[in-house]
Amino acid sequence: MRLPLLTQTLRMTARDWRAGELRFLLVALVVAVSALTAVGFFVDRMRSGLNRDAHQLLGADLLVNADQPLPPAWRAEAQRRGLVLADTVTFPSMAQAGEGQDSQAVLASVKAVSAGYPLRGQLRTTTSPDDASEALGDAAEGIPAAGTVWVDVNLLPPLRIKVGSTIQLGDRNFKVARLIATEPDRGASFSNFAPRVMLPLEDLKSTGLVDNYARVTYRMQVASASPNDMAPIAGYERWLRARIEADNVKGVRIETLENGRPEMRSTLDRAERFLALVSLLSAMLAAVAVAMAARRFMQRHLDACAMLRCLGMTQNQVGLMFLLEFALVGLAGSVLGVLAGFGAHFVLLEMIGNLIPAELPPVSILPALQGIATGMLLLVGFALPPVLQLRNVPHNRVIRREQAAPQPMALVTYGLGIAVFFGLLLWQAGDVRLAMLTAGGFLGGLAVFALVGWLCLQALRRLRGAARHQGWRFAITSLQRRPGATIVQIVSLSLGLMALLVLTVVRGDLMQAWRLSTPPDAPNRFIINIQPDQKDAVARQIRGAGVAELPLYPMIRGRLTAVNGKEVTATTYTDPRAKSLSDREFNLSSVPDLPAGNEVVAGRWYDDKPGMAEASVEQGIANTLRLKLGDTLRFDMGGLAVDARVTSLRKLEWGSMRANFFVIINPAAMRDAPTTYMTAFRLPAKGIGLANTLTRQFPNLTVVDVSGIIRQLQEVLDQVVTAVEFLFLFTLASGVLVLYAALMGSQAERTREAGLLRALGATRGQLAQAQRIEFALVGGLSGLLAASGAAALGWALAEYQFKFPWHFDPTVWVAGLVVGAACALIGGWLGLRNVLRQPPLQTLREA
Repeated sequence: MRLPLLTQTLRMTARDWRAGELRFLLVALVVAVSALTAVGFFVDRMRSGLNRDAHQLLGADLLVNADQPLPPAWRAEAQRRGLVLADTVTFPSMAQAGEGQDSQAVLASVKAVSAGYPLRGQLRTTTSPDDASEALGDAAEGIPAAGTVWVDVNLLPPLRIKVGSTIQLGDRNFKVARLIATEPDRGASFSNFAPRVMLPLEDLKSTGLVDNYARVTYRMQVASASPNDMAPIAGYERWLRARIEADNVKGVRIETLENGRPEMRSTLDRAERFLALVSLLSAMLAAVAVAMAARRFMQRHLDACAMLRCLGMTQNQVGLMFLLEFALVGLAGSVLGVLAGFGAHFVLLEMIGNLIPAELPPVSILPALQGIATGMLLLVGFALPPVLQLRNVPHNRVIRREQAAPQPMALVTYGLGIAVFFGLLLWQAGDVRLAMLTAGGFLGGLAVFALVGWLCLQALRRLRGAARHQGWRFAITSLQRRPGATIVQIVSLSLGLMALLVLTVVRGDLMQAWRLSTPPDAPNRFIINIQPDQKDAVARQIRGAGVAELPLYPMIRGRLTAVNGKEVTATTYTDPRAKSLSDREFNLSSVPDLPAGNEVVAGRWYDDKPGMAEASVEQGIANTLRLKLGDTLRFDMGGLAVDARVTSLRKLEWGSMRANFFVIINPAAMRDAPTTYMTAFRLPAKGIGLANTLTRQFPNLTVVDVSGIIRQLQEVLDQVVTAVEFLFLFTLASGVLVLYAALMGSQAERTREAGLLRALGATRGQLAQAQRIEFALVGGLSGLLAASGAAALGWALAEYQFKFPWHFDPTVWVAGLVVGAACALIGGWLGLRNVLRQPPLQTLREA
């Protein structure tokens, strides 16, 4: 019996394919799986590539920073593990040029580098000052040759030198061979202030600049031999932290992408969440499209099932036959979808190839397996309930053409579908919070849309006689005759439109908010060590260079010495980052008002009353140092001790590149503290010589150029935005299928009704008017509901997931109303135009 059943299944599958019954289901499944696998393949490679490429901002996979030369055993262990090493030594020193009265001197940031530097990213150099100013240059081949240096272009004017000139560092003269265009690992640290002078490490000793009293930072760069294999790095980091803890080593800090570059980590985290959001929306639309396709298939096979029952097939045989047919379609659709997704991700790579400096890691088999499993899970979760309804079609439908109510088991399987849907979202997203937020939004929207649709149908009963227009009454009667189908249509159309609005209008707002969080006009210059009596003169110089907005922040160096009266010692903290923070001085500030880009997330902003010291602490450092509201912190600031009570915790936007402070204390308590000032501003291109002018007039100033960091952040941001834009094309295709299924779901029933009404005397014009009114009502209501849901979901995503400022855009509702009505009208016209053109008798026969 099994072989005849399988043969009958194959015949039924072939017949349904020729009749076009399976094409919509197959297309929906292929688009769904291709969207998910394109996301899967690309996200799998892009996440690895983004993290790999982002290590160029460290110049390595891991950095070991110390204020003393590192123990040889640490290097030996890294080499034993097969890791690649390079060394840098960085310190401030005076660079001199010229002789006698013509000599010039300027504070420079000297960096001695070993062979192999940098291990990640590219150091670019040039001989053209204009190219160097625009960060244009060629990839450096190695490091400076012995007896030569590479310098920042900002060093040329104050020293009155050019490429080929000679400068003096300590006891040694060096020839300026090239200009530094971009330095990948420079970072935003104030230890990298002043113009850079880079020399080979073997020449450092001859300068005589490094002695026991020099303020030197030793860095050991560590990288994996394979950019795609971070396991050796993780193992070495664990070993190194254990050794530092066991030997109680002081003054050592380990930097990775996660803890060393918070502004880049913030960008990458948002990138991953955006890519996860694409996966979630694809999964949601895939589920709706497959469910609608399976329901349409079921409705079109009710008569065939009744006939098979009359010919002797049992319920189990009918159910098994259709399950086998769906399994064949599911396997075929899943494989085709995986192949399409695999090809699509190469198209995407080609589109953004100019933004990726190196090849992405090779593709893995996991996304393919995930895609096939996803396709089958979608069929099990959303096609099984309609199949079980086909199994229960009664014999007498051949005569009475009545459909039995859904059986309890069929209803239970809808719960299975929802469970599968949630599991699919969690699997695709890899982010439980984002998955629950998105799934909750759409499932909540489903319930709200159904309730509003039902209430609107009830209200339409009273509006049937509001107009004497025959088309209006036909339309209201048609909607009332099929309340269940009408609500399903409203809900489906609303969900599809909501997804499309999220993917278009709301998605654009989210992207814009993300771009603004790291704006291209972010501050690109920092100036520190401004003395109180220099404030006004420095501000005039900066404003004269075309800078309109110039905030000046007090900056006080202070060390945390006690918390709640308990002294902070070497044993207070065990976490390495907490130890590092407690060992060094903080950059404190004191301002009366909450700085821009800061948000109080707990407590209150201080009142700045005389005699009361109150502190606002950044929430990240508060968590690291286990600080909470009400704690009393004691800071030692050059011999001045201040006890400040924590009254608020702040959230900072690290990607904004603004001046940010871990701790801010009210001005009334800091009047006697030794204070300098700093500022952060956007310097226009015409003011490129400002740094040289300021350092000549005020030699004590430290000017930090972070334009290279902003460029790197923007490159990563643009890369991910391009990826998201392309991936949304797949989800848009899934959304179009949802809309088509929603509009075509009741086509057969509408065809029969149109034929009957024409046979009873209704004209084609009246029916066309009724259809237009009906579809306009359904589409308009669905569009308004979709716009409301999209706005609510966009707000929730911006507020709770991406941490963006959100502003409601009324055009979303206008777009929803217009697009909803237009989709319904166009879909209805495409589906029923042939019915209205042919004679009523022919329509009834075909129906």
